[in-house]
Amino acid sequence: MILPVEGGVVINAGSQGLRAMLVFLFWLAAFGVAFSYFIYPVLLALVPKRKTKAEFRPSPHDQAPAVSLIVTAHNEESRIREKIENCLKIDYPDLEIIVASDCSTDATDQIVAEYSKNNVLLARAEERKGKEHAQLQAIMKSSGQILVFSDVATSIPEDALHKMVRYFQDPAVGAVSSEDRFVSRDGSIVGEGAYVRYEMWLRGLESERGGVVGLSGSFFAARKEVCESDWDIYSPSDFNTALNCARKGLVAVTAPDVLGYYQDVSDPSKEYQRKIRTVIRGLTALSRHMEVLNPKRFGLFAFQVFGHKVMRWAVPWFQVLLLVTSLLLSGAGLVYVLAFIGQIAFYSLVIAARFVPAIREKAWGKIPYFFVQVNVAIAHATVFFMTGRRMTVWTPSKR
Repeated sequence: MILPVEGGVVINAGSQGLRAMLVFLFWLAAFGVAFSYFIYPVLLALVPKRKTKAEFRPSPHDQAPAVSLIVTAHNEESRIREKIENCLKIDYPDLEIIVASDCSTDATDQIVAEYSKNNVLLARAEERKGKEHAQLQAIMKSSGQILVFSDVATSIPEDALHKMVRYFQDPAVGAVSSEDRFVSRDGSIVGEGAYVRYEMWLRGLESERGGVVGLSGSFFAARKEVCESDWDIYSPSDFNTALNCARKGLVAVTAPDVLGYYQDVSDPSKEYQRKIRTVIRGLTALSRHMEVLNPKRFGLFAFQVFGHKVMRWAVPWFQVLLLVTSLLLSGAGLVYVLAFIGQIAFYSLVIAARFVPAIREKAWGKIPYFFVQVNVAIAHATVFFMTGRRMTVWTPSKR
């Protein structure tokens, strides 16, 4: 029996079983909130680093592996010419450029055809089945040993491919991810936020051990043999490629010296919807490949998928559980009172930041606000996913 008292809720002696259950749920929730962001990285850092098998020396032009650069596009007539021109400036010998058109209905394909004399090919998907299906058409048409995937919105530096290809000198490397840099509307490079720095640090930890569990979808590379088999058109290619590497006993690594530049979405309100799409696609991929969580088959990579993906997607539900249990136990001990007060203060700050932009400009307001926004989007996406919504067909964000 639960009885209300001044200052909280107390559970009488006849409900010790219920109290024990609430205490268990409270600590489970606290562990769940902390695991993905704090406990998992610490555990991962204790794992010995993977031994590399290459010295990463620049390859002479005549020894550089053949590369096919695949650019995925859907109705990009306003930006495809700029993207092709950017690709043609890349310093790499005999670079094959393939535009994977996802059944474009505007002038995208016609513009691509204008560059046929520059070794720019068109791989058109005649039926619109999504980004990965379009990429598959380009994979089948490609001739390179290394396949590089990029979005129209991403600008690639001239020396990026030479830097990226060096990582494949290690025979254990199956895929290489770039790191993203945002460009503001005035053309300046936006400084890294705390969250981005944290993510890059975590990606580095994973890269040095079992391999990253997700590549930068806007700019990454993979060995062709990694892409030719088990290419799932219903799972995001950044996760699918990392999974295929693990299947073949290879690793996907991050390349801190290989950067991809792109503008943030033109309408900030669309960023929330982008987060929802990203999580739904991630949940779809995991639901289609649950075997990746089997440590007997995938070893450390399985733990990394669990720690980085599964437990992070569970954080918003652990947050709810933590708030409810700390309220119900607030009359049963100081630790629960402090936990409840701390959460109320935290969420009050987030609400204030939502309505007062000046608070969001400060680190002490920006980080909590972003954390809660991300987890609300995860919860929203999970509900959509559980009710049957999927995001196979893709519409590029306007930037």
